[in-house]
Amino acid sequence: MVGSKGVINKQEFIKIITSALYSLGYDRTGALLEEESGIWLHSSAVNLFMQQVLDGKWDESLATLHDIDLSDETVVKSASFLILEQKFLELLKEGKVMAALGTLRNEIMPLSINVGRVHDLAACIISPPHCVVLELSSQNNATNSRSRFLEKLQILFPAAVMVPERRLEHLVEQALDVQRDGCVFHNTLDSELSLYSDHQCGRNQIPSQTLQILRAHKDAVWFLQFSHNGKYMASSSKDQSAIREVFIFLNS
Repeated sequence: MVGSKGVINKQEFIKIITSALYSLGYDRTGALLEEESGIWLHSSAVNLFMQQVLDGKWDESLATLHDIDLSDETVVKSASFLILEQKFLELLKEGKVMAALGTLRNEIMPLSINVGRVHDLAACIISPPHCVVLELSSQNNATNSRSRFLEKLQILFPAAVMVPERRLEHLVEQALDVQRDGCVFHNTLDSELSLYSDHQCGRNQIPSQTLQILRAHKDAVWFLQFSHNGKYMASSSKDQSAIREVFIFLNS
């Protein structure tokens, strides 16, 4: 365990840092961290599986899937279904209708799950223009499509097996949200939040010096609304009057 309170699992901590480095494109640095720490982001089976998916080697990826240490058979079936679905859609995109039909009949249907989706895929063969295969056709290339598919596939796997994409970014965003929500005098833009220190607005950031007083109404003011640029304010009163004027506050 690491951290001042001893609640951070070191292995998990190193893994999400490594994952963040890879996602940011720092592949050599990520590989160096794995080698130096001796903590590998994924097992060799998972790495092989991910590469096979990216390469479109569907049959090989299915075989490797069973080599990954997954105790939940539901996860294996669900992942198999998604892989075969992607295989089916790519075959249709390539115009290999009979091969796609064979995949549907002999590989997808025997899984006996997600029957409604199986019917949707069958409809793709009958009427391809109305099928989600058009989503694949709109992609620039197969590599981009498979990368997005891999991210979708990763959601099924336990985090201990395959670290969720952008996990570090998610944790940092959570921390910033907690700081912002706990800021009693919060009065700054999100772009001004910094990772270098904990966020806390001071009282001096709350407008407290009045430079102009609204005197045009003769009875209780019922409504106030500032313009989007902050230069003007509209108000209405019980006396049935409405005014629009410049109304400026400055910090004390």
